Amino acid sequence: MKKEIQLDLGKKIFPLIIMFIGVVLAIAMLVTRVNMTAVVCVAFNCIVSALIAVSLIIKKKVYAPMVFAYAAASLGVVLYFVIWGADAGFGAFTTGMAGYSSVDNPLFTGEGNLFTRLLGNIIIVAPNAVSLWALFFVTKKTFKNNVVKTVLTAVLTVCLLGTTVLYVLTMNLRAKPNTERLWEGHDDYLKKVDNKATKESPNVLIVMMDDLGYGDVSLNGAIYDTPNIDSIGENGLNFTNFYSAYSVCSPARFAALTGRYPYRGYADNVIYPTVQTISPFAQTRIFNSIEMGNNADGMLGDEITMAEAFKAAGYNTGAFGKWHLGDYGEYLPTNQGFDYFYGSHHVNDMKPFYHVTEENGEWEIAHSTKDLKDQSMATKWIHDEISSWIAEQSQSDKPFFAYYATPWPHAPVYAGDDFDGTTGLGTYVDCVTEFDHYLGILFDEMEAQGVLDDTIIVFTSDNGPALEGSVGDLRGGKYLAYEGGQKVPFMIRWDNDNGALGTKGTERDNSAVLVDLFPTLLDLCDITVEGSDNNLPTDRVIDGISMSELLKNDSVIHTKDHPILHMKREKLKAIQYAVPVSEVTSQYPEYDYEVLKNNDYVTFKYFEKIQNDNSAFWDKNRKNWLHILTDDYAENYNRTTVYPEIADQFNEKMHEIIDNFNENRRGIIEQ
Repeated sequence: MKKEIQLDLGKKIFPLIIMFIGVVLAIAMLVTRVNMTAVVCVAFNCIVSALIAVSLIIKKKVYAPMVFAYAAASLGVVLYFVIWGADAGFGAFTTGMAGYSSVDNPLFTGEGNLFTRLLGNIIIVAPNAVSLWALFFVTKKTFKNNVVKTVLTAVLTVCLLGTTVLYVLTMNLRAKPNTERLWEGHDDYLKKVDNKATKESPNVLIVMMDDLGYGDVSLNGAIYDTPNIDSIGENGLNFTNFYSAYSVCSPARFAALTGRYPYRGYADNVIYPTVQTISPFAQTRIFNSIEMGNNADGMLGDEITMAEAFKAAGYNTGAFGKWHLGDYGEYLPTNQGFDYFYGSHHVNDMKPFYHVTEENGEWEIAHSTKDLKDQSMATKWIHDEISSWIAEQSQSDKPFFAYYATPWPHAPVYAGDDFDGTTGLGTYVDCVTEFDHYLGILFDEMEAQGVLDDTIIVFTSDNGPALEGSVGDLRGGKYLAYEGGQKVPFMIRWDNDNGALGTKGTERDNSAVLVDLFPTLLDLCDITVEGSDNNLPTDRVIDGISMSELLKNDSVIHTKDHPILHMKREKLKAIQYAVPVSEVTSQYPEYDYEVLKNNDYVTFKYFEKIQNDNSAFWDKNRKNWLHILTDDYAENYNRTTVYPEIADQFNEKMHEIIDNFNENRRGIIEQ
């Protein structure tokens, strides 16, 4: 006779250890208040459900402590998201179909309340709870027919394993940020911005490319033509040494819109979707819990964005294309200062991916996940939206602030039918060429509407290229702190600039960085706060500085007091700034090198430690490397042995910045 399956209530060591871990995780969930603990709890339950199955197969037993461990971990997760959840609690589900809207589905997209979060989280965990309780009950009960008990136990074990996986796919992972908030300073600043913009105020158009390399525009030496992009620099200024504030997408966008390095907002990594489509590939949403700190699911709402400042000053604001800074609540673009948004909350190589129209924090899917399996129409769709919006603004009595963040040429790359295969250089160049074409149409339309001459047009990229594209003669690419990862094209045009850009059609060789864009545009558009020239927030550190003098005179603005930072995954990898040649020669009077004779300043860049970009020597690191970018922009030679004292000074400055970040991550200025 076969041994009957039993519930073991004994005190065997291993099951008791499992139970102890489950209880500890449940308590940790409520104490730490971070989503990462929830992910650990769910992973733990996957392991426990597997252990229960193994114990049934081998020992013909279900150990009660394991059941209690599973129940404790689940209870901890549910309580956490009921108390500190950031949505209604029903799993933030979307069909991805055109017409699906946040207004019509508040229980899946809304913030909810304690009751909805309680109900939602109970419903989501109910299949697990029922399977666990039923398995406990069946193994505890004595059956006359052992076969019935065996079959029921097997079925319920499979159900437990299946519902645990289902919970991974549907669990609520949105929680309130667990960090110091800056709402008071945020609201106070925006109230004090002078609402004085008129039709005579300059408009602003920021064009942000995605993964476009420094050498991917013909003005910087591309082997193909980008005439309409080039026209910005040819009719304005082209920068030869402009840097993104990060070498990957989301953090760079954070920096552009806030004037702050992304570390200050827990935005150091790629931001993933938080919505579900019950697809295993939608589980990139779990990555936010791993990558981001303190439950941040995007750009925190208490950050002050350029859009908010311009809106407070009286501008109409719109964003188009790729957002990639969060997909719900405080993270949505129209909760971050934009009146209107068209495009994707996410990036085009993640699921779900669809286009929405959004106003007042509410959105509707305009083009579905099915529509965007083939993304070849994306350039035209986005162009049509921004073109219509600017045409509407040209009839308004207010100026406009437009953020045009194309998803191209981020992989997977697509080109429209009229452009695919036309360059002979592959889809990447076809895609860039198509974007350039539509940009030219947009400029023509703006000229016909009479708004081109008085629009400040900025063109740049969020970081260097990834799978293909050109960095010119630079080292590295996307996600690396070398020049190829962060040195990007930057052009600015303003036809009616009244001398703000100096001599048009010229280059600017001194360095600037993406965090400088916020203070620069505030200055150029004469946005003031209570009539004061100090137009920046005073409750927080703004890392960027105005490029006004650099625009006019090619002046050095990034010296030791304002170094340019190169970061990766919350780690400061390198700093750079210009040093007067007189200072270098005073330390090394015996040196008479060409780079010192021909310049007033030289730009040093210092790595304390950086991974080797040569895959043949992947296990090697470059330590204590000092470069002079002025004559070695490819970072070929380590000058530490030549200028050891300067390397020490850079190392000291680097650690001063690290210590400041550690002590005051959000950059709060005490009032």
